[in-house]
Amino acid sequence: MNYVDGFVVAVPAAKKDEYKQLAAKAAPLFKEFGALRVVECWADDVPDGKLTDFRMAVKAEESEEVVFSWIEYPSKEVRDAANARMMSDPRMKEFGESMPFDGKRMIYGGFAPILDE
Repeated sequence: MNYVDGFVVAVPAAKKDEYKQLAAKAAPLFKEFGALRVVECWADDVPDGKLTDFRMAVKAEESEEVVFSWIEYPSKEVRDAANARMMSDPRMKEFGESMPFDGKRMIYGGFAPILDE
């Protein structure tokens, strides 16, 4: 089975187009580094929870929307190598300097699929 990096971030609603442009520029780099698939999803039906929810997880403000993203790799080893390449690639540094959201509130992690139908 493949390996997945998942991300959740709060993006100002007014910066949706800016975020889409950044994501469109970054996706080919992730693929160059070994990703098989890059998916970016803008909140459409994200209910408020009583104990926790996506908005609370990233401390989204009223003017922000939640983005749920994932990057699929053929293996954890390929993902680890991609992450190492990203850290030293100047193009990725440029993206980090122009993020249209607060990266400190992003949640992310690597996941080993247990079901893929």
